[in-house]
Amino acid sequence: MLRRRAGKDDTPSNDGNNRDLKSQTEEDKLRAEFDGAKVKQLVIQPPRRSKRRNGLIFALGGLFGIFIAVFFANQQEVISLESLLDLNLDTLIDAIPQGIMSDAKEFSQHERDAVNYDSFAIGLHLRSQGIEAKHPVVMIPGVISTGLESWGTGDTSRQYFRKRLWGSWSMMRALVMDKAEWKNHVMLDRETGLDPPGIKLRAAQGFDATDFFITGYWIWNKILENLATIGYDPTNAFTAAYDWRLSYPNLEVRDQYFSRLKSYIETAVQVQGEKITLTSHSMGSQVVLYFFKWVESQEHGKGGKDWVNKHIDSWINISGCMLGAVKGLTAVLSGEMRDTAQLNAFAVYGLEKFLSKEERAEIFRAMPGISSMLPKGGEAVWGNATWAPDDQPGQLMSFGNLLNFRETNSSWTRHNLTAAESLQYLLDQSEDWYRDQVLGSYSHGVAHTKAEVEANEKDPRTWLNPLETRLPYAPDLKIYCFYGVGKPTERSYWYQEEMDPLVNLNVSIDTTVTIDEKVDHGVNMGEGDGTVNLLSTGYMCAKGWRMKRYNPAGSKIKVFEMPHEPDRFSPRGGPNTGDHVDILGRASLNDLILRVAGGRGDEIEETFVSNIREYADRVKIFDDK
Repeated sequence: MLRRRAGKDDTPSNDGNNRDLKSQTEEDKLRAEFDGAKVKQLVIQPPRRSKRRNGLIFALGGLFGIFIAVFFANQQEVISLESLLDLNLDTLIDAIPQGIMSDAKEFSQHERDAVNYDSFAIGLHLRSQGIEAKHPVVMIPGVISTGLESWGTGDTSRQYFRKRLWGSWSMMRALVMDKAEWKNHVMLDRETGLDPPGIKLRAAQGFDATDFFITGYWIWNKILENLATIGYDPTNAFTAAYDWRLSYPNLEVRDQYFSRLKSYIETAVQVQGEKITLTSHSMGSQVVLYFFKWVESQEHGKGGKDWVNKHIDSWINISGCMLGAVKGLTAVLSGEMRDTAQLNAFAVYGLEKFLSKEERAEIFRAMPGISSMLPKGGEAVWGNATWAPDDQPGQLMSFGNLLNFRETNSSWTRHNLTAAESLQYLLDQSEDWYRDQVLGSYSHGVAHTKAEVEANEKDPRTWLNPLETRLPYAPDLKIYCFYGVGKPTERSYWYQEEMDPLVNLNVSIDTTVTIDEKVDHGVNMGEGDGTVNLLSTGYMCAKGWRMKRYNPAGSKIKVFEMPHEPDRFSPRGGPNTGDHVDILGRASLNDLILRVAGGRGDEIEETFVSNIREYADRVKIFDDK
């Protein structure tokens, strides 16, 4: 549960000099003072809307909704796909009265101006305080947010050459018009985990790879805008996009990803004369942890134990799924996508609409990178049959059983399963190629002693599991953990035997189970940011990395939790959202990132608003001092 504090700010004010926002101009509101050493939440008021404009929005929204509903209609419904493709949008627009269109244009421009001004407000404010670009910034995005484009020139690929088959409207069109070929392109070879014969998909590069998923749906764009405001540009900022479908070892085998990342960092430090600020989000934080181990290794990056200390000033870990996410298990087990819009609303909608659960499970398993987010830590972290560290007083059932079954009289559903048992169950029910990919690339256990951690140094399977490996020997490294809290997040599930004989799955979520507001249609909701569980984003930062065996050099760790306080009128949550993806546009997060990059991270005070420290103390992992 969250310990709420008065007001909307992330941190309380330390003085009485706050001005009344109601008496400020719009510009003053956007430039509202931040509170000294602690970062005060920037509250941005939405523009006033007249009743006429509210009616206009409702009308246009209705028309747009009807069009979208028609566009994504099933092929067996009244409107055929062929007639849909012949639909003339100009005709539709011509049918709207000119008065409404004129108002729409005026209102749209007003909204666009407000959004654009808001996008730079944080940077403008900090620049007025003397904060400017200092450390070169390398941004490492999360899962599925990087666009993937086709570079194949075979017969089936030429039509898609340099088109994004993930992360654009081209993806949606291919998914609708040519589903089989789209699947052939996005799925990796089952045996090698690399490109299938004749197919060549690669991560898009540059800022365009991650700023927007599709037109209008921003990912990193607001961060880029604010970085630019204090002096960043392509000479001192870089997006290290990667093909998130690949296993981490294969990122180097196929794309030499880690070699290129090492080279860029070394060049930036040499040219700029300053160490790097690494900024990662979600799965990207796992990529950073793996890179730290890879670059140190004499068998791989050959950087030596002091490379990170020499080249990396700070690591900004945003919503890092350090211990995985429980919903990652259901995606590969049964293709379930309950409550997964946070991963990316547009992509997930298309996958749910045009692919069956069986097809989704098949695709996710053929993307080994996805399986890097299976839960790590077993029962020590996620609980056993009767207990879990994040159980609440009076809770009807423990979170410790990750998969629960009402009926246990089937060979597939004999008993409830903990996190460790659920992972083994997944591997037991999977084909050999998938089991080999997971076991050959990743580990999910706990190293309880320093000797165990040291023994893992040469095993790349442990390098992205922070419970089995150590941070680099970097006493000067500063790690900032910024993440959202307070948004209901999938924590455990009710499952049943799949009864449909036409579906080649053994089990599926039992959507008939609804107990209360916490157990809805077979999903038990816990704490987190809507996608990643609080135990995953918070445990290593709040406690794990404060243990000597996991952080032998004593790298400094600082946590700043941000409560989810969305603007109900904003589809992306507004400036106070804590959602897993939308937090990238949060006002206070952008302020924190710029302070760290500008060399002022020491001014940030550690801030907890959840019970993560209490949960961390209950986790059955103990220091071996």
